[in-house]
Amino acid sequence: MDTGHARIEDINQQAFCFGMIQNSFIFLDRIGKEKERQIWSQGIYSWEAFLTTKRVKGISPKSKAYYDRKLMEARKQLFSSNSSYFASAMPLSEQWRLYEFFREDAVYLDIETDGLNETDDITVVGLFDGLDTKTMVRGINLDYAALRNELLKYKITVTFNGSVFDVPFIRKRYGNILPDIPHFDLRFCCQRIGLSGGLKQIENKLGIWRANEIVRQMYGGDAALLHRMWRGSGNEHYLQLLVDYNEEDVVNLRKIAEHTYKSLKDKLINSWN
Repeated sequence: MDTGHARIEDINQQAFCFGMIQNSFIFLDRIGKEKERQIWSQGIYSWEAFLTTKRVKGISPKSKAYYDRKLMEARKQLFSSNSSYFASAMPLSEQWRLYEFFREDAVYLDIETDGLNETDDITVVGLFDGLDTKTMVRGINLDYAALRNELLKYKITVTFNGSVFDVPFIRKRYGNILPDIPHFDLRFCCQRIGLSGGLKQIENKLGIWRANEIVRQMYGGDAALLHRMWRGSGNEHYLQLLVDYNEEDVVNLRKIAEHTYKSLKDKLINSWN
């Protein structure tokens, strides 16, 4: 009997039903990465396997009963689409594991600003739901009550460097308008699979090309300049370039997220062998 092949089949059966979240134990109390690896090393790759295993090495019977209750509650919350349940429990660096389950309710978010100074403000908020883009521009349709209501539709946020820039910037300027949902920050997840650099550099490495020739040559600071040129001149050409630039950003976040999630998932599953 090919036990190695059988084990891979066992892993596959436990790993691919609903994405990596149901293979994760790291959101449980006192379960870090090392303890999670110890659980996997016993052939326990999923919540269901944990629940149906009587004894787990390294976990006392009392703790096992407690974790069983927590996993049953997590399963209930997951299938109720309550992603917020995991937002505070799951380490930010591992919230990518929720992406596959909540992919259809993901929002890809990117903002443009006047700059990085204390007095600077948001000029554009771009959102993409996987099908359509929504661009809110200061001076036209950027309304923060409307933005908050729009964001409430989603179950997971995907950004590039958003945990460092976009999210703190939004909260600092406009308070708590962001929903408490998991956050898949591509910048740091990309680094874990060997993709370093900024968003445009990673796009180039993955062969993602921007359709508009002018937009293809633009970088972050150019967005602020375009907004100033539009407000100063009223020329719609500058506004359209600004919108096109931001739309390309959010649409490409989804392409990078798909690649990054698959790579991280494969890397994690391969570590089980």
